[in-house]
Amino acid sequence: NLTIEDEIIAYDGKNVSKYDYEGFFMICENVGFEENFVTYANYQNYLQMFKVNLVETEGIIERQRTIKDEEEIECIKKACEITDKCFSMLKEYIKPGLTEKQIARKIHNYYMENSEGESFETIVASGENSSKPHAVPTDRIIQSRDIITIDMGCIINGYCSDMTRTIFIGEPTEKQKNIYNLVLKNQKIALNQIREGANIKNIVKGVESDFNINNQTLIHSLGHGVGLEIHEAPIVGIKNDTPLK
Repeated sequence: NLTIEDEIIAYDGKNVSKYDYEGFFMICENVGFEENFVTYANYQNYLQMFKVNLVETEGIIERQRTIKDEEEIECIKKACEITDKCFSMLKEYIKPGLTEKQIARKIHNYYMENSEGESFETIVASGENSSKPHAVPTDRIIQSRDIITIDMGCIINGYCSDMTRTIFIGEPTEKQKNIYNLVLKNQKIALNQIREGANIKNIVKGVESDFNINNQTLIHSLGHGVGLEIHEAPIVGIKNDTPLK
């Protein structure tokens, strides 16, 4: 089995011909393929073309990418710093009368000027739309006392950031304050538990339990890894009964 210590040789294979591949595969008993990225039609085509035994790799590349090296971490940190600055800009920019689309466009332009662009399509959801975790920006106009959920990120050297923030336009109600503070409290508790060897499922169960005690329901995972893709392992959810590395 391939481990994190094994040597991996990467190269640009765009100009490799069919005959080059045939030469590679002549000395291979098995050839691994990424089952999430190869269609069944291509799988059948490869079998006929190369006459090899194709073996599913079961996320082998994704597992290798779970643990980042120092250079990768620096790229992610830089992307997060730019995202933080974008949010600081938004706190001064957002006001009643703007539309969700206008705010999303402002975010898009900021990232185009300061990074390689957005790491995913920005979410700006206000009022009733803020109840949808994966809403799409609309022409809805921001109003006084709205709740606005913003989910955004950028790319630096190919590496992604991902930030979700909630903004209140004006003074929130007591109920809104209580729910916001409940989420904030559990975020801080969860962050303090994140360390080498900590069990992901146990961290999530602690948050879920406190939500239930306060008559609320955890409807989403706590988080996920980021890297070359916006969603990478590990998924910090109730079904992930594995230790953090």
